[in-house]
Amino acid sequence: MVSLQECNKILLEGVTFQNSPNWNIHPLMCENITIRGIIVLNPWYAQNGDGLDLESCKNIIVINSTFDVGDDAICIKSGKDEEGRKRGKPTENLIVNNCIVHHGHGGFVVGSEMSGGVRNIKVSNCAFMGTDVGLRFKSTRGRGGVVENIYINDIYMVKIPAEPLLFDLFYGGTAPIPEGDEPTHDLVSNEQLQPVTEATPQFRNIYISNVACNGAGRAMFFNGLPEMNVRNVNISNVTVTAHRGAEISESDGVKLNNLRVIAVQGTNLILRNAKNIEINDFSGNENEQAKISVSGKNTKNINITGKNDVSIDESVDAEEMKIYLE
Repeated sequence: MVSLQECNKILLEGVTFQNSPNWNIHPLMCENITIRGIIVLNPWYAQNGDGLDLESCKNIIVINSTFDVGDDAICIKSGKDEEGRKRGKPTENLIVNNCIVHHGHGGFVVGSEMSGGVRNIKVSNCAFMGTDVGLRFKSTRGRGGVVENIYINDIYMVKIPAEPLLFDLFYGGTAPIPEGDEPTHDLVSNEQLQPVTEATPQFRNIYISNVACNGAGRAMFFNGLPEMNVRNVNISNVTVTAHRGAEISESDGVKLNNLRVIAVQGTNLILRNAKNIEINDFSGNENEQAKISVSGKNTKNINITGKNDVSIDESVDAEEMKIYLE
């Protein structure tokens, strides 16, 4: 509905943007953007009815704003596939603070069109209420690009049908929750490594702390590529109540510190084909040891401290494992 291209010094303040035919607000290749105190509204059924899509923009502040939309609410992009890589302009230097998202496929989203890169992002003091996913990172083979240096803290979520935190590098372009109230993301079982090229997306150096979610389908889901794992994700001081526990797959260098996953059913944490994982002060349901399941032939170097019920599948290579339990 509102398209701003190659503009400098933009101020959007005190305005309601409503009922767009597609994305509501789309700054493209713009610099020095201030978005303050706006309201963005679309019906829940508005497919591609995103709230704010910042694409290949630089130096942005988004504060004190409210979103209630049919697709991703605050979404960060930088072009799609070869065209985005050729443009080569990342979205960078962004602050998001004190925003509320009532509905949408994702509260704060990176991708899937992130081929020019995304870096230097700070998100804090936000609430996501009833969004399908809370913090949503998505891409797929062919995109390319690097997403790095993302800092997220002090996020409150409630009634998230899918995951409060999602990394999905097998994104297929469909909505996370087309119907019903169960997560539809399934772990991709294809473990075949593809060649690493400029078309291989990379997500790394992401720091998330002080997050609470009351009510989710699954506590969190990491689904990286076998040839390019999600790398160096640090999660601390997070509490999630969910129907299912957390699942971390094809990930390298994930650190979980003071994470509590209260799962209605099943295992609190599943590690599959995960490498160099550090888990400290992990807990689950009250008066029970947290259940952790470890599997996958590519799993190695898992360090778990605390009293947990850990099961190791026979698929794990004992020579590569090096699991440390304290």
